[in-house]
Amino acid sequence: MQNLIETMMQNPDPTTRGFIASWPDAEIRDAAGRIVWTLAGYEFLEAEEPASTVHPGLWQQARRNMAHGLFEVCERIYQVRGFDLANMTIIEGERGVIVIDPLTCAETAAAALALYREQRGDRPVTAVIYSHSHVDHFGGVRGVIDEEDAIRRGVPIIAPAGFLWHTVAENMIAGNAMSRRSQFQFGSTLQRGACGQVDCGLGKSLPNGTVTLIPPTRTIEKERERHMVDGIEIVFALAPESEAPSEMFFFFPQLRALNLAELGQHTMHNLCPLRGAQVRDARLWSRYLDEALHEFAPHADVVFAQHNWPTWGQETLTRFIAQQRDLYKYVHDQTVRLMNQGHTAVEIAELLRLPPELIDVAHAQGYYGTLVHNVKAVVQHYLGWYDGNPSRLHALPPVEAGARYVAYMGGADALLERAQADFQRGEHRWVAEVASHLVFADPGNQAARTLCAAALEALGFASESATWRNAYLLAARELRVGVPAARRRSMSYDLLKAVPMEMFLDCLAIRLVAERASGHRMSLAWHLVDAPEHWALTLANAALTYRPCDAHAAGAADASIAVSRDGLAKLLANEAGIAAAIASGIEAGRIAVDGDAGKVHALLGMLDEFEPMFNVVEP
Repeated sequence: MQNLIETMMQNPDPTTRGFIASWPDAEIRDAAGRIVWTLAGYEFLEAEEPASTVHPGLWQQARRNMAHGLFEVCERIYQVRGFDLANMTIIEGERGVIVIDPLTCAETAAAALALYREQRGDRPVTAVIYSHSHVDHFGGVRGVIDEEDAIRRGVPIIAPAGFLWHTVAENMIAGNAMSRRSQFQFGSTLQRGACGQVDCGLGKSLPNGTVTLIPPTRTIEKERERHMVDGIEIVFALAPESEAPSEMFFFFPQLRALNLAELGQHTMHNLCPLRGAQVRDARLWSRYLDEALHEFAPHADVVFAQHNWPTWGQETLTRFIAQQRDLYKYVHDQTVRLMNQGHTAVEIAELLRLPPELIDVAHAQGYYGTLVHNVKAVVQHYLGWYDGNPSRLHALPPVEAGARYVAYMGGADALLERAQADFQRGEHRWVAEVASHLVFADPGNQAARTLCAAALEALGFASESATWRNAYLLAARELRVGVPAARRRSMSYDLLKAVPMEMFLDCLAIRLVAERASGHRMSLAWHLVDAPEHWALTLANAALTYRPCDAHAAGAADASIAVSRDGLAKLLANEAGIAAAIASGIEAGRIAVDGDAGKVHALLGMLDEFEPMFNVVEP
């Protein structure tokens, strides 16, 4: 591994400029000695020549993302890169250091700060800034600062407007589905290697540590706010509904430095990630980059971000921001133009190519997001899932459609014979599609599973995008060896403490099994004892609705349930599931029920629990 770093250092480029120090393999362990993060396993990337099983562009991006350690960006600004998927930025103030984005988990954040202190001295943290509401940019906060110490010293925790809501909202309602799909995006269960996981585009992979959260004590509410933070002047610029629903970027006038957060990276980004999310607005994304270009870039000597590496020099950084701006505007405008000519998302994705001006620009390539799925995201943003053709308005589900496709093609043997011939001709997209029909029609057909897996693997080996590669290869692996077992997903306790009561009640409502609830009517009240809050729940017409109410209205319910905020978080964190957790809490006296307890238990019996490792590439 050290050989790769030394080779990169001998040929200085932006990925290694300012390098100060690192740890061997960037290895980080938790208190029990378990490895939370390491770059061991990526030694195959020491070869400059790409492996035949990896797209050449992705190979080079994977090598660039191997640069790890502490780097100087400019005077007083440092970054720790390669210790997590994201970067931690550290700014030296008058009394200590300002930490921007304390990574994904406490262990990697603590290690990053320790590395900085080894080289620059044991300076206290005087402020923490969250650039946006994705976990790899706040989850390690307790690794850099203790909450009680922060309160005692008056250390501000600064975040953009709407941060706390969006931090928990994205993973609460669709969290189970999103967690499973993210395995395909990041390749978290794949082995590292030239035939497996090589990168994530924005960084190497995700760590496996303790996700934490300290709620912000100061939020940026205006489009532009100028604040002095530990003697450093920072211009905060809000960028909502761009890469995250709650996001901002920063300009440091004294230091002539511009931090684009996650708006400008050395790859095309996602307008809708493969794991799922609300579609991001490419038009707004481009506009924010235009504002950065005209408002701040003329006064900057370096532009950097919370993934990948910086760009130095007025001419170079201006060109970088302009190209990133035009990339998202091009994807938006050309997609909408073709959409308004009647083309569907699938058709536009086949038609559209990057313009000649961007075709060879490295940071415009699809190492993370891709032109193909970003086009589809733009169409989804404006038109939704339906492509306008009524023949696809109510299409058959995969199992039934698969059975009919197989029958129409003359049966399984005939389909496999034709698909095998197409595979030999390199028609992997088509083979993956038709073989998948047979897998859904007959999951036990090993020949179909093997051929589908081979086609998906070939697509993965050819993918420029790390996320596409990971998805294809994990799908192939699961067709060959099955789905690994996993425990039920549980969010970070710190995040769960921040869940608003209405979001908790939504978590109950989306678990209601209609067939069990049909014909039942009841009214229940939830009382959050340390808020205090009262909420009235109504079950009618197989739907659970709720509204805030006063204590008098709550008292008129069939039953009232009282719990503390800490108790609420523990309910959500319980791996046994919400219904079982509430039942055991009532039995143990941690949850008080006043009124008809039978109604409460009846409701609990109507709730569903989600399987964390549901099938994706087979029924």
